[in-house]
This record gives sequence, C-alpha cells and structure tokens, in this order.
Amino acid sequence: MRIKVIIVSPKYQLNIGYIARVSKNFGVKQLCFVRPRANVKGNKSVMYAKHARDLLESAMIYNDFDSAIDDCEVVVGTTGLWRRGYHSGKIGVAERVLRQINTGKTGTLGVVIGRDDKGLTNEEIEKCDKLAFIPTSPEYPVLNISHALSIILYILKGKGLNMYETAEPEKAQKTEIEILFNSFERMIDVKKIRNKAMVLDTFKKMVRRSGLNRREIHALLVGIK
Repeated sequence: MRIKVIIVSPKYQLNIGYIARVSKNFGVKQLCFVRPRANVKGNKSVMYAKHARDLLESAMIYNDFDSAIDDCEVVVGTTGLWRRGYHSGKIGVAERVLRQINTGKTGTLGVVIGRDDKGLTNEEIEKCDKLAFIPTSPEYPVLNISHALSIILYILKGKGLNMYETAEPEKAQKTEIEILFNSFERMIDVKKIRNKAMVLDTFKKMVRRSGLNRREIHALLVGIK
C-alpha cells in the first residue's frame, strides 16, 4: 500500500519545511498540500526542509480536501483532541488505529495532517475513515504537525509498510565462508582444546544458521587473523 501524506492548509513555512524533512526521513515519495496558506517553495520552507527540497519542488497542490483524498482507499486523519472524534466512533490511539489497517493491500493510504493552528474541521474529520489520536501530556496535549507526522510514519514503518527501499547487504560467497572456516580451524589448531572437531563443527553450524553477509564475514576474518 502506498503512503500519501496530505497536509491541510499549513500556515507557516517553518512547519512545511519540517514536514518535508521528516517525510524524507521515512521515505515518503510525494507530499500533497490542500490550500496552503504559506508558500510551499518559499525561502524558509526550503531552508528548514534541508535535503528534502525535492519533495517541496514536486509537491502536489489541491484546491479542496475532496480532491486530495479522492484516490485514497483508506483515509486516516489525525487530531490531538480526543473529543473531536469521540461521537463518530472512528477515533482511536494512533498505534492501535494504524495497526488495524491492512497495509498488504494494493491502493493508497492517505495520512491527513490538519492545520498547524486549528487542526481539521468537523467536515474534514467526517470524510476520514479513521481518526488517529496521539496521547500526550494533558498539560500541553497538542503536538506540532511535523512531530505528529513523524510519530505516525514511525508506527507505519514498524508495521512493515514499505515506504522506502533499502539496499540489502551483499550475501557472502561460498568461497568466502570456506576461507572463514579454514582460518578458524587453523586458529584452534594452536590452542589447547580437548575436542577441536566439535568446536569447529559448532562454529560452522552457527555461521550457516546466521546467514552472515560479506561485510560480517570479512570482519570475522580480520579478528581471526
């Protein structure tokens, strides 16, 4: 399932920049803004985005909320105020709400972040399928929108949603594993070990079970030599 981050009418360039930055941290490919009140590509937006400027350059701008969520199979809104969605029955603690979503399905999951000064309107909340609440201190319960987004994306990452691609470590070659075994055998040959065959056999089983990559094999070889 693809992630679509939708920011509704942000007021401050600083927050727009931080939204881009945290989105880039979690591998979000595109940002969407609904009627932004601040310049998405303004100097401060770009400055606070740091290396996520490309997300601001490619951002999609919508004139209305309905258009922004039109291609989403599931829409999850966010709020720092529990009472906002209590009567609708769709609100829940963010971790529980997000873990109930079947992210293995095809389609788009819309994550909606409300205004940095007023949040989402009641009408916008009604158009969301779920409403995620992030518990905080009752003394100061409302999170900055970029902080809220980072928590939401972290939960989705923990759920296994592939929002980004990471390079897999290169697997060790069979010949490299044999070199490791031979080096280990030579090392124990010079030590006073009663049952060297058992020690060597145990070491081989551990290495094969662990599925070490090339970098790890080379590190062991340096240690043994």
